[in-house]
Amino acid sequence: MAVSRTKLAVGLGIAGILTAVFGVILVFVGPIVIDDQIVKNVEINPKNSLSYTMWKDIPVPFFMSVYFFNVLNPKEILRGEKPMVEQRGPYVYREYRQKDNITFHPNNTVSYLEYRQYHFVRDMSVGDESDVVVIPNMLVLGAAVMMEKMPLPVRLVMSATFTTFNENAFLNKSVGELMWGYDSELVDFLNKYLPGMLPTTGKFGLFSEFNNSNTGLFTVFTGQDDIRKVHKVDSWNGLKKVNYWRTEQCNMINGTAGQMWPPFMTEESTLPFYSPDACRSMELVYERPGVTSGIPFFRFVAPKTLFANGTDYPPNEGFCPCRQSGIMNVSSCRHDAPVFMSHPHFYNGDPVLREFVLGLNPTEEQHGLFIDIHPETGVPLNVSVKLQLNLYMKKVLGYIDGPVRTTFYVNLVLLPTIMEVMQYVFIALGLFLVLSALFLKLRDKVGIGPWHAPPPEPRVHPLVSAWLCVNTRSTLCFPHPSFLRCPPIFLFGLLYPPPPQHIMSF
Repeated sequence: MAVSRTKLAVGLGIAGILTAVFGVILVFVGPIVIDDQIVKNVEINPKNSLSYTMWKDIPVPFFMSVYFFNVLNPKEILRGEKPMVEQRGPYVYREYRQKDNITFHPNNTVSYLEYRQYHFVRDMSVGDESDVVVIPNMLVLGAAVMMEKMPLPVRLVMSATFTTFNENAFLNKSVGELMWGYDSELVDFLNKYLPGMLPTTGKFGLFSEFNNSNTGLFTVFTGQDDIRKVHKVDSWNGLKKVNYWRTEQCNMINGTAGQMWPPFMTEESTLPFYSPDACRSMELVYERPGVTSGIPFFRFVAPKTLFANGTDYPPNEGFCPCRQSGIMNVSSCRHDAPVFMSHPHFYNGDPVLREFVLGLNPTEEQHGLFIDIHPETGVPLNVSVKLQLNLYMKKVLGYIDGPVRTTFYVNLVLLPTIMEVMQYVFIALGLFLVLSALFLKLRDKVGIGPWHAPPPEPRVHPLVSAWLCVNTRSTLCFPHPSFLRCPPIFLFGLLYPPPPQHIMSF
């Protein structure tokens, strides 16, 4: 029995020593092995089918929740009162992303286009796309601010244009129309006679160009030579930096494309990314650790300086001209439209912003921007990017109505339309006269019909006689009294004289 105990003790001692040695080896070797496996599964490499497929066709579902501020007092706003709004939504859309035109380069980078599709999810939405809301008319109010410093005649012409096409300061449209576009006679008119003036050539909508579109040509590092650079943007649309802003720092393209980040993060790490929709790079900062479904994560949030003005945060001076902190002027990359970006309900913004609009109530839980990242792999576990688009509204003088509006309509809308129709009328009339001449010549040659008889005394209708006198400036003829009622500029007056005093009643 004693011998058995001795052998058992020796065996346990040897096993313990071996186990301890193995544990010590794992202490030094284990992290290396784990890190090596992480690197192999994080780098963008088509030889690794699992990680490459996840990068190419992201399996994590994306949802875009859209809220509208329904304006409750549009008429009162035009009289100078504060806007009163109520939040409507969310209207949820499932976003599908797929990378295409994938090209690997010798310098360990890869280029791709990522296409987006949106599908409405009724079960997750509070309301339907047929819901009607009232929002500011970005086309009219944006143009009003853009034309503020233009000469008065230009403002009068544009104001008359809006009035002629019944474009008001506020829109009363369904959610689906506001999202994906609605037919506008004004947009069609401007695209026809002033091509290039508007950013869209089809229907006008807030997200009309998002569906089935791409975010530009991204070229990112694969990480095969340096895992610390994986997913970082090398260029966007061939650019190393953009030219929207006033300083080189603000124009820099930093970080990743906003989907994945390099692995092995620490609490000192930040989360930089470039957003084509915001036309700039953004950077989130570490807030706290956490655990979800047994997986540890680091939460990164937007700093209060993200949308601060140049006075409160000098590095943001390049994004100016600025207003209060909390809103960012993005007009330089939005066709000079007076559009500002902010957190929802002006969260983290200057308190005075909330005094401009009634019905706002910002909270960190509902309106804060954050991303939860698995620090070892750089893979996001929970993403909540919340942004708000704002339109700067300002009273601009230059509205016209009454006789001036009628004159504008006649000279710049009606007459161009009539001239367009008349060109085809003249062509048809010319062809008819040519064919008539040929027909008469043919009949004259064969001697058929009454054309060889002595020609009767010509009889000219007084209206036609008047027209000929006016257009030949003859001093021997006088217009018939009935002709005085018809303006000689209209050829149709010869054919179909309109009733007196009703030619231009609009």
